Amino acid sequence: MPQENSFSSFNDFGSDSPGITAAEIARLADDGVWAADGTVNPVAVRLGQTLTTALQTRGGDGLLPGDLSETVRHVLGLALPAYPRIETPDGYKLSAFTLRQIAPGPHPLVVVPAGWHPFGWPLFMWAYLTLARKGYHVLAYTPRGLGFPFLPSTSEGFIDIAGPNDWADGSTVIDYAVDHLAPGSIGFLGESYGSGISQLVAAHDERVDTVVALSTWGNLATSLYDHNTRHLKAVEALLALTGGPVEEKFDEDNRRILADFQADRNMEGVVVWGNVRAPESYVEATNNHGTPTFFSNTWHESLFPVNEVLTTFNRLEVPKRLNLWIGDHAAPEGPGLIGPVADNTPLAEAYDWLDRHLKGEANGVDDWDRVSSQIMFTYETVPVLDPVTGEPTGQHRIVEPALRESRADWAEVTTRTERFGLTGDGGQGADGRLVQGEETGWERGFVAGVDTEATAMDAIMQTGKAEWGGNPKIYDTRKIDRAHAVVWTSEPLAEGRRVRGVPRLRLTARSTAHSASLFAHLLDVAADDSARIITHEPFNLHGLNPGEETTVEWALQAAAYDIPAGHRLMLVVDSKDPLYADASVAWTRTDLGSPEGDPAFLDLPLG
Repeated sequence: MPQENSFSSFNDFGSDSPGITAAEIARLADDGVWAADGTVNPVAVRLGQTLTTALQTRGGDGLLPGDLSETVRHVLGLALPAYPRIETPDGYKLSAFTLRQIAPGPHPLVVVPAGWHPFGWPLFMWAYLTLARKGYHVLAYTPRGLGFPFLPSTSEGFIDIAGPNDWADGSTVIDYAVDHLAPGSIGFLGESYGSGISQLVAAHDERVDTVVALSTWGNLATSLYDHNTRHLKAVEALLALTGGPVEEKFDEDNRRILADFQADRNMEGVVVWGNVRAPESYVEATNNHGTPTFFSNTWHESLFPVNEVLTTFNRLEVPKRLNLWIGDHAAPEGPGLIGPVADNTPLAEAYDWLDRHLKGEANGVDDWDRVSSQIMFTYETVPVLDPVTGEPTGQHRIVEPALRESRADWAEVTTRTERFGLTGDGGQGADGRLVQGEETGWERGFVAGVDTEATAMDAIMQTGKAEWGGNPKIYDTRKIDRAHAVVWTSEPLAEGRRVRGVPRLRLTARSTAHSASLFAHLLDVAADDSARIITHEPFNLHGLNPGEETTVEWALQAAAYDIPAGHRLMLVVDSKDPLYADASVAWTRTDLGSPEGDPAFLDLPLG
């Protein structure tokens, strides 16, 4: 039988803390989940562990600011904490945490599988306290294998990367909850890895009444490998956050798949493996269960790109909601999961969804449109001043939030498409043009295998976190080396453009090598040649016959972006981007063009 109180204090594992200050907690609103080096924010970790210790010691005096100590005491008056280790059918023990409501029930239950990081379930302790105050039983657990071996919040076994073992573990956790908490209804709430597991458990276990999937994926295969392009930095970032070396954290089969991915071999097998772990593969089961599903994602998501989430969302025939936000992975809702952040709308709407579908509250959720898009960079900001000198620091803070638009469904986001033809003028390093109409019979080239200033982001998750905070990356388009890229620019747009949806690009390529990469970046350019990125997407070409033409058409990532009147639209195609693995051969030549009768164009979705 599971041990109800087998959780050892973090203090027993060398994590003794003098407590945490109000100033540190306040910074979490801006700093969020991720540290600058891509690891988990240590203040977030310490707050989760300190809150856990406060529950164990039935208070937080001397460890927490007074208001947080009061919250802990309040929750202890509502719910009893326990620290079970839940045994799986194959004999592994999952580290878990429960808050059982004291008042007579039944009460609704929220199950929270931890995200992909080495600290396990304590990281989101603030969210569990919030849910308990709202009247929920809570059961949080660390998926098998994740975590540092010295932490009590680490679960046994090998990481299955949201595979069948994780679905079975989710059902085992539900069995435990039914026996020990007797819930009236069951919902799953997950962030990142936990969100994918939540969807997959719900697809395979009809006892799940609703799902909230934050910073989620729809298809792991296309998240990590699409348009023949490996999202290499995403996998590198994930492998760095497991809590141990690959050979200790994964079984032989998964190690083989990870090695194949990194070596760019057996990609057909990698895709099959990823599809097994794709909620999209089980949409029919979710539809048959009728499981209401809430998605939250970001426009510049570096781990789980927005288009593959859209594919899954559009196939669901259940009550559903898709929120799309400025920024990158976990930037919008992450701060509200880890600490007391005021007015965290992304998480507040997730809680509203749970209240409607687990408690039956008439809270307006039924009247929501299915899609809500935050329009990129429409927030109002003011400069941040140095507190000593009073001089601008170069950073900005948001004083008016970005605009949001709701639509009845994704099909209504795009109302028309404007086609821009790509022209062949622009010799001697000058730009080609984006024009109304077609121009064929031209070709322009660049030297491949060298990166340019046109990149999707400076750092995975960090660039998007800055976007969310009011500081999007600014590009100097004059620095884009036209020897290693082809650039097309429109005339100033007198009426501006409301980009809404999925842009598409078509052109013909020829390489002097057997493989080539085409990295498309779409930019909004101001009068001073500074720019912000609207969207991007790579396409790798393999098996080419050198000198032969290949016509390629592909979808860029979806966007919601208002190009101001007077700005120009710029399309940059080069051959490298640090976010991805490329197929470029250094110092070979790639020619892009539009043969006679075969126009090259950019289709821009508007709404």
